[in-house]
Amino acid sequence: MNIRQEIKELILNPSEINHVNIAQIFNKLKRKNVDYADMYFQYSKNEYFAIEDGQVKNTTFNIDNGCGLRAVSGEKTAFAYTDEVSLKTLQDSSDIVKALESSGQNKSIPLIQNTTQRALYIQSDPTLAPTLEKIEILKKIEKMAFAKDARIKKVNASIAAEYDAILIVNSESNFQSDIRPLVRLSLSIIVEHNGRREIGTAGGGGRFNVNYFNEEVMNSYINEAYDQAITNLDAVASPAGLMTVVLGPGWPGILLHEAIGHGLEGDFNRKKTSAFSNLLGQQVANKNITVVDDGTIQDRRGSLNIDDEGNATQRTVLIENGFLKGYLQDSLNARLMNMPITGNGRRESYAHVPMPRMTNTLMTNGNHDPDEIIKSVSKGIYAPNFGGGQVDITSGKFVFSSSLAWMIENGKITKPIKGASIVGNGPEILKKVSMVGNDSSLDSGVGTCGKDGQSVPVGVGQPTLKIDEILVGGSNTSN
Repeated sequence: MNIRQEIKELILNPSEINHVNIAQIFNKLKRKNVDYADMYFQYSKNEYFAIEDGQVKNTTFNIDNGCGLRAVSGEKTAFAYTDEVSLKTLQDSSDIVKALESSGQNKSIPLIQNTTQRALYIQSDPTLAPTLEKIEILKKIEKMAFAKDARIKKVNASIAAEYDAILIVNSESNFQSDIRPLVRLSLSIIVEHNGRREIGTAGGGGRFNVNYFNEEVMNSYINEAYDQAITNLDAVASPAGLMTVVLGPGWPGILLHEAIGHGLEGDFNRKKTSAFSNLLGQQVANKNITVVDDGTIQDRRGSLNIDDEGNATQRTVLIENGFLKGYLQDSLNARLMNMPITGNGRRESYAHVPMPRMTNTLMTNGNHDPDEIIKSVSKGIYAPNFGGGQVDITSGKFVFSSSLAWMIENGKITKPIKGASIVGNGPEILKKVSMVGNDSSLDSGVGTCGKDGQSVPVGVGQPTLKIDEILVGGSNTSN
């Protein structure tokens, strides 16, 4: 079954909706004061299995479908949604235009840029894989983990599978559709030695089926979680103060995502609430730094064939050789800022309005070998993994806690440390990066981004980075 037929079978036929009905609803939405309008139909399935002590402890399965209707006039947006899709509910929801004042801009704005349909991921449903297959994956990874070391006292594993079918229609009579699979395997390992307990976590996923999680992939997750837990068994308290910090490749790009990426989203810059507002064309980072947002990477968690307004995703250069080149834009903010649409209009579901959001955000390769970067540090910290963090978009200030870190002494990685937190300012930290590695990579596929109460899957990445001076918070102030 092709995408068009599947969308028809899942969304339109059960609701007895057809193209003629949709045109009738748009006739109600097309008022003098409406610049443009769109409808976002969604049918979604998601399931979750968790295992503990060899037994399935938690399982959920959910099916949801609905439609969100949006009308835009100038900067104003009227929005309604329904989880009971029928001609009547959609016609009733179209009364949202009454909430818009008659002083609209009266501009006809094409919401969707016509593009050739792409296939960045398989058009299949991972929830249809047999339940037994998913449970066997969890049992296998648990067994493999326990076999690694007698100090492993507890293993928790879970697997999630999602399937989204979407149809986007707008007032310019553009129809776009997509089928989006998503899977994720998560693992935590608790080790105990000499009365001390530590935990390590790992996992990954993307837009493919559950058969991706073969023995090799599971082993990589086990090794990562185990190494983190075992290393922290011997960790000492982190020093505190201003010092050199080297960030590892891959997942530490979450700092880039939070401290810098959000500040480059169009809505924050249109409203002048971002630390990067009015800085286009100016140097905001070391000349060795280039940052892109790329929603077109095959099979990645943050990738999309089209965004949630129907526009093709793309590779958008945000910072190039240290200079700010652009912002991430949805249709509304692009129009109001007179800038190109970048395919970054995203929403959590039909019950939410789209806004500018990241897809896969990463810093590209530099010219330095990672070993060369470590050898250049006389005293500092190497942080290859991060836990949680907080960011203030307006000021750019952030704080992130490391889940794995070591001291660097005389150009060598030495003892592991615990409790290190990185405190800084996004725009300032970009100028303090003096060395950029040649080992840029994306995370394993675990990122979820929150903004204004909405969560969407994303990817993050970067190469090894040397930050000459940044504040490190820790419990040991004697070093």
